[in-house]
Amino acid sequence: MKMTLLNKKAPDFKLMSTSGKNIELSKLKSKFIIIYFYPKDNTSGCTIETNDFNKLLSKFQKLGCTIFGISKDSLESHEKWSKKLNLKFELLADEDKTSLKAYKAWAKKKFMGREFMGTVRSTFIIEKNKIIKEWRNVKAAGHAAEVLDFIKNY
Repeated sequence: MKMTLLNKKAPDFKLMSTSGKNIELSKLKSKFIIIYFYPKDNTSGCTIETNDFNKLLSKFQKLGCTIFGISKDSLESHEKWSKKLNLKFELLADEDKTSLKAYKAWAKKKFMGREFMGTVRSTFIIEKNKIIKEWRNVKAAGHAAEVLDFIKNY
């Protein structure tokens, strides 16, 4: 079964951010909102992906984009990691997995023959409350540049 949200209304959420604010998706006013779901703070793939978004942030901002990274880690974990990486965008804490499930980024995964529930690395671009592009099972390296290219050519 293909889990797609493409061209559908973006599921709303209200999550705490590393800036200490409650971020409510439906109240955001950017031309494009990029949300990427990642498995865990301070792990290699997630660090690569997050650093890449951070490095390209000014280019995204010139195109009217706001970026949020979301995982089930605690706000405290996000704050430490954000400081360590010197992030210039916010991470959102989804400890009860509400947004992860709404975006179908919480799913069955397989690793070394074991099946378990976990975060599927996924990215969504939202314009006017509608999902205009989604990526699933993202490879961390080079992904931020791919997202930027999509927006440049949109």
